Amino acid sequence: MKRMMNMNRFINIRRIWAVASKEWLEIVRDRLFFALSFIVPVVLMLLFGFGLSFDVENLPFAIIDRDNSALSRDYAFQYINSRYFDFKGYAFDQRDLDPLLTDNKLRMFIVIPEHFQKQLLNGRPVTVQTHIDGTYPFRANTAKGYVSAINHSFSMSLMTGHFSKRYGLRPDNVQTILQPVKLGVRYLYNQSLNSIWSVAPKLIMAILLISPPFLTALGVVREKESGSIYNIYASTVSRLEFLIGKLSPYVLISSINAVLLFVFARFLYGAPFKGDLLFFALATVLYVICTTGIGLVVSVFAKTQVAAMIVSAIVTVVPAALYSGVIIPIPSLSEYAQVAAHLLPAMYYTQIVLGSFLKGVGLAALWPDVLILGIYAVILFLAGYLLFTKRPRA
Repeated sequence: MKRMMNMNRFINIRRIWAVASKEWLEIVRDRLFFALSFIVPVVLMLLFGFGLSFDVENLPFAIIDRDNSALSRDYAFQYINSRYFDFKGYAFDQRDLDPLLTDNKLRMFIVIPEHFQKQLLNGRPVTVQTHIDGTYPFRANTAKGYVSAINHSFSMSLMTGHFSKRYGLRPDNVQTILQPVKLGVRYLYNQSLNSIWSVAPKLIMAILLISPPFLTALGVVREKESGSIYNIYASTVSRLEFLIGKLSPYVLISSINAVLLFVFARFLYGAPFKGDLLFFALATVLYVICTTGIGLVVSVFAKTQVAAMIVSAIVTVVPAALYSGVIIPIPSLSEYAQVAAHLLPAMYYTQIVLGSFLKGVGLAALWPDVLILGIYAVILFLAGYLLFTKRPRA
Protein backbone atom coordinates (compact mmCIF):
# COMPACT_ATOMS: atom_id res chain seq x y z
CA MET A 1 0.00 0.00 0.00
CA LYS A 2 2.83 2.33 0.89
CA ARG A 3 4.60 1.53 -2.39
CA MET A 4 1.41 2.32 -4.32
CA MET A 5 1.12 5.68 -2.56
CA ASN A 6 4.74 6.50 -3.40
CA MET A 7 4.11 5.47 -6.97
CA ASN A 8 1.02 7.63 -7.09
CA ARG A 9 3.10 10.59 -5.99
CA PHE A 10 5.59 9.90 -8.77
CA ILE A 11 2.99 9.25 -11.49
CA ASN A 12 -0.52 10.57 -11.06
CA ILE A 13 -2.89 8.94 -13.53
CA ARG A 14 -5.41 11.77 -13.21
CA ARG A 15 -2.84 14.38 -14.15
CA ILE A 16 -1.68 12.27 -17.09
CA TRP A 17 -5.28 11.91 -18.22
CA ALA A 18 -5.82 15.65 -17.90
CA VAL A 19 -2.78 16.42 -20.07
CA ALA A 20 -3.78 13.79 -22.63
CA SER A 21 -7.38 15.06 -22.73
CA LYS A 22 -6.21 18.64 -23.18
CA GLU A 23 -3.88 17.61 -26.00
CA TRP A 24 -6.63 15.63 -27.71
CA LEU A 25 -8.98 18.61 -27.56
CA GLU A 26 -6.27 20.81 -29.08
CA ILE A 27 -5.87 18.32 -31.94
CA VAL A 28 -9.62 18.07 -32.56
CA ARG A 29 -10.14 21.85 -32.44
CA ASP A 30 -7.48 22.42 -35.07
CA ARG A 31 -9.38 20.87 -37.97
CA LEU A 32 -6.50 21.20 -40.39
CA PHE A 33 -4.08 19.48 -38.02
CA PHE A 34 -6.63 16.78 -37.22
CA ALA A 35 -7.31 16.15 -40.92
CA LEU A 36 -3.62 16.05 -41.78
CA SER A 37 -3.03 13.56 -38.97
CA PHE A 38 -5.09 10.96 -40.84
CA ILE A 39 -5.05 12.18 -44.45
CA VAL A 40 -1.28 12.56 -44.98
CA PRO A 41 -0.38 8.91 -44.17
CA VAL A 42 -3.16 7.60 -46.43
CA VAL A 43 -2.19 9.95 -49.27
CA LEU A 44 1.46 8.92 -48.98
CA MET A 45 0.44 5.26 -49.07
CA LEU A 46 -1.57 5.82 -52.25
CA LEU A 47 1.04 7.98 -53.99
CA PHE A 48 4.01 5.74 -53.28
CA GLY A 49 2.05 2.50 -53.61
CA PHE A 50 0.87 3.26 -57.14
CA GLY A 51 3.93 5.26 -58.16
CA LEU A 52 6.80 3.18 -56.78
CA SER A 53 7.30 -0.07 -58.66
CA PHE A 54 10.39 -2.15 -59.37
CA ASP A 55 8.71 -4.33 -61.99
CA VAL A 56 10.39 -3.94 -65.38
CA GLU A 57 7.70 -4.68 -67.95
CA ASN A 58 6.33 -3.26 -71.22
CA LEU A 59 9.64 -1.71 -72.24
CA PRO A 60 9.03 0.19 -75.51
CA PHE A 61 11.35 -1.07 -78.24
CA ALA A 62 11.76 -1.21 -82.01
CA ILE A 63 13.45 -3.60 -84.42
CA ILE A 64 15.66 -3.06 -87.45
CA ASP A 65 15.46 -6.24 -89.52
CA ARG A 66 18.08 -6.03 -92.28
CA ASP A 67 17.64 -9.66 -93.27
CA ASN A 68 13.84 -9.88 -93.50
CA SER A 69 13.92 -13.66 -93.58
CA ALA A 70 11.76 -16.31 -91.95
CA LEU A 71 14.30 -16.90 -89.17
CA SER A 72 14.83 -13.18 -88.53
CA ARG A 73 11.07 -12.72 -88.19
CA ASP A 74 10.89 -15.68 -85.83
CA TYR A 75 13.66 -14.16 -83.75
CA ALA A 76 11.94 -10.76 -83.66
CA PHE A 77 8.66 -12.39 -82.68
CA GLN A 78 10.30 -13.74 -79.50
CA TYR A 79 10.47 -10.15 -78.28
CA ILE A 80 7.20 -8.96 -79.79
CA ASN A 81 5.26 -11.73 -78.06
CA SER A 82 6.90 -11.13 -74.66
CA ARG A 83 5.05 -9.30 -71.89
CA TYR A 84 8.30 -7.65 -70.87
CA PHE A 85 8.51 -5.62 -74.10
CA ASP A 86 6.16 -3.25 -75.88
CA PHE A 87 6.74 -3.42 -79.63
CA LYS A 88 6.55 0.00 -81.33
CA GLY A 89 7.32 -1.09 -84.88
CA TYR A 90 10.04 -1.80 -87.42
CA ALA A 91 12.56 0.74 -88.67
CA PHE A 92 14.98 0.85 -91.60
CA ASP A 93 17.79 3.01 -90.25
CA GLN A 94 19.36 3.37 -86.83
CA ARG A 95 19.47 7.13 -87.28
CA ASP A 96 15.67 7.14 -87.15
CA LEU A 97 15.68 5.44 -83.74
CA ASP A 98 18.41 7.38 -81.94
CA PRO A 99 16.18 10.49 -81.41
CA LEU A 100 13.37 8.27 -80.09
CA LEU A 101 15.78 6.71 -77.60
CA THR A 102 16.91 10.19 -76.55
CA ASP A 103 13.30 11.39 -76.08
CA ASN A 104 12.43 8.32 -73.96
CA LYS A 105 9.89 7.12 -76.51
CA LEU A 106 11.99 3.98 -76.83
CA ARG A 107 14.04 2.18 -74.18
CA MET A 108 15.68 -0.31 -76.50
CA PHE A 109 16.07 -1.31 -80.14
CA ILE A 110 17.41 -4.46 -81.79
CA VAL A 111 19.41 -4.62 -85.01
CA ILE A 112 19.20 -7.97 -86.86
CA PRO A 113 22.06 -8.06 -89.41
CA GLU A 114 21.97 -9.07 -93.05
CA HIS A 115 22.39 -12.77 -93.91
CA PHE A 116 21.03 -13.68 -90.46
CA GLN A 117 19.25 -16.79 -91.72
CA LYS A 118 21.99 -17.81 -94.16
CA GLN A 119 24.73 -17.74 -91.55
CA LEU A 120 22.68 -19.68 -89.01
CA LEU A 121 21.75 -22.37 -91.53
CA ASN A 122 25.44 -22.67 -92.43
CA GLY A 123 26.37 -23.18 -88.80
CA ARG A 124 28.07 -19.83 -88.34
CA PRO A 125 27.43 -17.54 -85.34
CA VAL A 126 25.54 -14.26 -85.80
CA THR A 127 25.90 -11.09 -83.74
CA VAL A 128 22.64 -9.26 -83.02
CA GLN A 129 23.05 -5.74 -81.68
CA THR A 130 20.87 -4.63 -78.78
CA HIS A 131 20.91 -0.96 -77.81
CA ILE A 132 19.51 -0.37 -74.29
CA ASP A 133 18.92 2.95 -72.56
CA GLY A 134 21.33 2.91 -69.61
CA THR A 135 19.94 6.01 -67.89
CA TYR A 136 18.46 3.81 -65.18
CA PRO A 137 21.04 1.07 -64.46
CA PHE A 138 18.64 -1.22 -62.58
CA ARG A 139 16.14 -1.26 -65.42
CA ALA A 140 18.91 -1.60 -68.02
CA ASN A 141 20.41 -4.63 -66.25
CA THR A 142 16.99 -6.23 -65.98
CA ALA A 143 16.32 -5.61 -69.68
CA LYS A 144 19.70 -7.12 -70.50
CA GLY A 145 18.69 -10.23 -68.55
CA TYR A 146 15.45 -10.50 -70.55
CA VAL A 147 17.38 -10.16 -73.83
CA SER A 148 19.93 -12.80 -72.78
CA ALA A 149 17.16 -15.22 -71.79
CA ILE A 150 15.30 -14.79 -75.09
CA ASN A 151 18.52 -15.11 -77.09
CA HIS A 152 19.50 -18.29 -75.22
CA SER A 153 16.05 -19.80 -75.72
CA PHE A 154 16.12 -19.06 -79.46
CA SER A 155 19.63 -20.49 -79.84
CA MET A 156 18.69 -23.68 -77.99
CA SER A 157 15.62 -24.07 -80.17
CA LEU A 158 17.71 -23.79 -83.34
CA MET A 159 20.33 -26.28 -82.15
CA THR A 160 17.68 -28.72 -80.97
CA GLY A 161 15.95 -28.64 -84.35
CA HIS A 162 19.22 -29.00 -86.26
CA PHE A 163 20.57 -32.00 -84.31
CA SER A 164 17.14 -33.63 -84.14
CA LYS A 165 16.87 -33.65 -87.95
CA ARG A 166 20.48 -34.59 -88.58
CA TYR A 167 20.74 -37.49 -86.14
CA GLY A 168 17.10 -38.53 -85.93
CA LEU A 169 16.86 -37.93 -82.20
CA ARG A 170 13.88 -36.78 -80.23
CA PRO A 171 13.97 -33.05 -79.35
CA ASP A 172 13.89 -33.70 -75.59
CA ASN A 173 16.89 -36.08 -75.90
CA VAL A 174 18.79 -33.45 -77.88
CA GLN A 175 18.06 -30.84 -75.22
CA THR A 176 19.39 -33.21 -72.57
CA ILE A 177 22.61 -33.64 -74.52
CA LEU A 178 23.05 -29.92 -75.25
CA GLN A 179 22.15 -28.87 -71.72
CA PRO A 180 23.08 -31.67 -69.30
CA VAL A 181 22.81 -29.35 -66.29
CA LYS A 182 19.50 -27.53 -66.05
CA LEU A 183 18.94 -24.61 -63.76
CA GLY A 184 15.72 -24.74 -61.79
CA VAL A 185 14.92 -21.55 -59.89
CA ARG A 186 12.24 -21.29 -57.25
CA TYR A 187 11.51 -17.91 -55.69
CA LEU A 188 10.67 -18.12 -52.02
CA TYR A 189 8.16 -15.91 -50.19
CA ASN A 190 7.23 -13.96 -53.36
CA GLN A 191 6.91 -16.56 -56.11
CA SER A 192 5.51 -14.16 -58.72
CA LEU A 193 8.18 -11.53 -58.01
CA ASN A 194 5.43 -8.94 -57.60
CA SER A 195 7.28 -5.84 -56.39
CA ILE A 196 4.23 -4.27 -54.73
CA TRP A 197 4.08 -7.21 -52.32
CA SER A 198 7.46 -6.09 -51.03
CA VAL A 199 6.96 -2.34 -51.43
CA ALA A 200 3.59 -2.02 -49.66
CA PRO A 201 4.76 -3.47 -46.30
CA LYS A 202 7.91 -1.33 -46.47
CA LEU A 203 5.74 1.75 -47.00
CA ILE A 204 4.12 1.06 -43.61
CA MET A 205 7.59 1.37 -42.09
CA ALA A 206 8.46 4.54 -44.02
CA ILE A 207 5.20 6.38 -43.33
CA LEU A 208 5.22 5.48 -39.64
CA LEU A 209 8.76 6.83 -39.47
CA ILE A 210 7.75 10.15 -41.04
CA SER A 211 4.28 10.91 -39.67
CA PRO A 212 4.54 10.36 -35.85
CA PRO A 213 7.67 12.52 -35.35
CA PHE A 214 6.13 15.23 -37.51
CA LEU A 215 2.89 15.30 -35.50
CA THR A 216 4.59 15.04 -32.11
CA ALA A 217 7.16 17.75 -32.79
CA LEU A 218 4.50 20.15 -34.05
CA GLY A 219 2.22 19.39 -31.11
CA VAL A 220 4.86 20.20 -28.49
CA VAL A 221 6.41 23.18 -30.28
CA ARG A 222 2.97 24.65 -30.90
CA GLU A 223 2.60 25.11 -27.15
CA LYS A 224 5.93 26.93 -27.05
CA GLU A 225 4.85 29.34 -29.77
CA SER A 226 1.42 30.00 -28.26
CA GLY A 227 2.85 30.40 -24.75
CA SER A 228 0.56 27.76 -23.24
CA ILE A 229 3.65 25.80 -22.23
CA TYR A 230 4.04 28.24 -19.34
CA ASN A 231 0.89 26.79 -17.77
CA ILE A 232 2.75 23.48 -17.58
CA TYR A 233 5.78 25.18 -16.09
CA ALA A 234 3.62 26.62 -13.30
CA SER A 235 1.52 23.50 -12.69
CA THR A 236 2.10 20.57 -10.35
CA VAL A 237 2.34 18.19 -13.31
CA SER A 238 5.70 16.45 -13.30
CA ARG A 239 7.89 16.15 -16.37
CA LEU A 240 7.13 12.45 -16.70
CA GLU A 241 3.38 12.98 -16.39
CA PHE A 242 3.46 15.77 -18.95
CA LEU A 243 5.45 13.76 -21.47
CA ILE A 244 3.32 10.63 -21.12
CA GLY A 245 0.10 12.62 -21.39
CA LYS A 246 1.44 14.70 -24.25
CA LEU A 247 2.62 11.75 -26.34
CA SER A 248 -0.32 9.42 -25.70
CA PRO A 249 -2.72 11.03 -28.26
CA TYR A 250 -0.04 10.91 -30.95
CA VAL A 251 0.71 7.26 -30.22
CA LEU A 252 -3.04 6.59 -30.51
CA ILE A 253 -3.35 8.51 -33.80
CA SER A 254 -0.31 6.78 -35.27
CA SER A 255 -1.59 3.37 -34.16
CA ILE A 256 -4.89 4.05 -35.95
CA ASN A 257 -2.91 5.09 -39.02
CA ALA A 258 -0.93 1.86 -38.77
CA VAL A 259 -4.20 -0.10 -38.97
CA LEU A 260 -5.27 1.90 -42.04
CA LEU A 261 -1.90 1.35 -43.71
CA PHE A 262 -2.09 -2.37 -42.97
CA VAL A 263 -5.54 -2.53 -44.59
CA PHE A 264 -4.24 -0.72 -47.68
CA ALA A 265 -1.20 -2.98 -47.98
CA ARG A 266 -3.22 -6.15 -47.46
CA PHE A 267 -6.40 -5.49 -49.41
CA LEU A 268 -5.69 -2.67 -51.87
CA TYR A 269 -2.24 -3.84 -53.00
CA GLY A 270 -2.86 -7.51 -52.27
CA ALA A 271 0.29 -8.12 -50.21
CA PRO A 272 -0.13 -11.48 -48.43
CA PHE A 273 0.13 -11.52 -44.65
CA LYS A 274 1.52 -14.85 -43.41
CA GLY A 275 2.64 -14.02 -39.87
CA ASP A 276 1.16 -13.61 -36.41
CA LEU A 277 -1.20 -10.63 -36.40
CA LEU A 278 -0.94 -10.10 -32.63
CA PHE A 279 2.86 -10.08 -32.72
CA PHE A 280 2.85 -7.68 -35.66
CA ALA A 281 0.41 -5.35 -33.87
CA LEU A 282 2.51 -5.24 -30.70
CA ALA A 283 5.73 -4.70 -32.68
CA THR A 284 4.05 -1.90 -34.63
CA VAL A 285 2.92 -0.13 -31.46
CA LEU A 286 6.46 -0.39 -30.12
CA TYR A 287 7.77 1.09 -33.37
CA VAL A 288 5.22 3.91 -33.16
CA ILE A 289 6.36 4.68 -29.61
CA CYS A 290 9.93 4.72 -30.90
CA THR A 291 9.19 7.13 -33.77
CA THR A 292 7.06 9.31 -31.51
CA GLY A 293 10.11 9.57 -29.26
CA ILE A 294 12.05 10.97 -32.22
CA GLY A 295 9.49 13.76 -32.46
CA LEU A 296 9.82 14.39 -28.73
CA VAL A 297 13.59 14.85 -28.99
CA VAL A 298 13.16 17.15 -32.01
CA SER A 299 10.60 19.26 -30.14
CA VAL A 300 13.05 19.88 -27.30
CA PHE A 301 15.48 21.68 -29.61
CA ALA A 302 13.06 23.32 -32.07
CA LYS A 303 11.56 26.67 -31.05
CA THR A 304 9.20 27.18 -34.00
CA GLN A 305 6.85 24.90 -35.89
CA VAL A 306 8.68 25.59 -39.14
CA ALA A 307 11.97 24.51 -37.58
CA ALA A 308 10.26 21.42 -36.15
CA MET A 309 8.93 20.45 -39.61
CA ILE A 310 12.32 20.90 -41.27
CA VAL A 311 14.27 18.98 -38.64
CA SER A 312 11.65 16.20 -38.53
CA ALA A 313 11.83 15.83 -42.30
CA ILE A 314 15.63 15.62 -42.26
CA VAL A 315 15.89 13.03 -39.50
CA THR A 316 13.09 10.81 -40.84
CA VAL A 317 12.85 11.02 -44.64
CA VAL A 318 16.53 10.27 -45.31
CA PRO A 319 16.64 7.14 -43.08
CA ALA A 320 13.27 5.98 -44.45
CA ALA A 321 14.50 6.21 -48.05
CA LEU A 322 18.18 5.29 -47.90
CA TYR A 323 18.97 3.33 -44.75
CA SER A 324 15.94 1.09 -44.29
CA GLY A 325 16.06 -1.28 -47.25
CA VAL A 326 13.04 0.20 -49.02
CA ILE A 327 14.90 1.07 -52.22
CA ILE A 328 18.40 -0.36 -51.78
CA PRO A 329 18.96 -3.67 -49.93
CA ILE A 330 21.12 -3.20 -46.84
CA PRO A 331 23.84 -5.66 -48.03
CA SER A 332 24.18 -3.58 -51.23
CA LEU A 333 25.04 -0.41 -49.29
CA SER A 334 28.60 0.73 -48.71
CA GLU A 335 30.33 -0.30 -45.50
CA TYR A 336 29.74 3.07 -43.82
CA ALA A 337 26.14 3.19 -45.01
CA GLN A 338 25.50 -0.25 -43.51
CA VAL A 339 26.82 1.00 -40.17
CA ALA A 340 24.46 3.97 -40.39
CA ALA A 341 21.55 1.65 -41.23
CA HIS A 342 22.23 -0.50 -38.16
CA LEU A 343 22.24 2.61 -35.97
CA LEU A 344 18.72 3.60 -37.05
CA PRO A 345 15.43 1.92 -36.06
CA ALA A 346 13.97 1.82 -39.58
CA MET A 347 15.99 -1.19 -40.70
CA TYR A 348 14.83 -3.33 -37.77
CA TYR A 349 11.14 -2.64 -38.31
CA THR A 350 11.58 -3.30 -42.05
CA GLN A 351 12.79 -6.79 -41.15
CA ILE A 352 9.79 -7.23 -38.87
CA VAL A 353 7.27 -6.08 -41.46
CA LEU A 354 8.75 -8.20 -44.25
CA GLY A 355 9.07 -11.20 -41.97
CA SER A 356 5.44 -10.86 -40.89
CA PHE A 357 3.99 -10.23 -44.34
CA LEU A 358 6.00 -12.42 -46.69
CA LYS A 359 7.97 -14.94 -44.62
CA GLY A 360 5.40 -15.80 -41.98
CA VAL A 361 7.85 -15.60 -39.08
CA GLY A 362 7.16 -14.18 -35.64
CA LEU A 363 8.75 -13.55 -32.28
CA ALA A 364 10.93 -16.67 -32.37
CA ALA A 365 12.84 -15.31 -35.39
CA LEU A 366 12.41 -11.55 -34.96
CA TRP A 367 12.91 -11.07 -31.22
CA PRO A 368 16.34 -9.36 -31.70
CA ASP A 369 14.71 -6.68 -33.87
CA VAL A 370 11.91 -6.18 -31.35
CA LEU A 371 14.44 -5.93 -28.53
CA ILE A 372 16.45 -3.28 -30.37
CA LEU A 373 13.29 -1.26 -31.07
CA GLY A 374 12.45 -1.44 -27.38
CA ILE A 375 15.93 -0.18 -26.49
CA TYR A 376 15.52 2.67 -28.99
CA ALA A 377 12.15 3.62 -27.49
CA VAL A 378 13.60 3.71 -23.96
CA ILE A 379 16.65 5.74 -25.04
CA LEU A 380 14.60 8.27 -27.00
CA PHE A 381 12.03 8.74 -24.24
CA LEU A 382 14.77 9.00 -21.62
CA ALA A 383 16.59 11.57 -23.75
CA GLY A 384 13.40 13.60 -24.13
CA TYR A 385 12.75 13.36 -20.40
CA LEU A 386 16.25 14.53 -19.47
CA LEU A 387 16.32 17.32 -22.04
CA PHE A 388 12.85 18.64 -21.29
CA THR A 389 12.69 21.02 -18.37
CA LYS A 390 9.87 22.80 -16.63
CA ARG A 391 11.95 25.92 -16.60
CA PRO A 392 11.72 28.14 -19.67
CA ARG A 393 14.89 28.21 -21.73
CA ALA A 394 16.57 31.52 -22.27
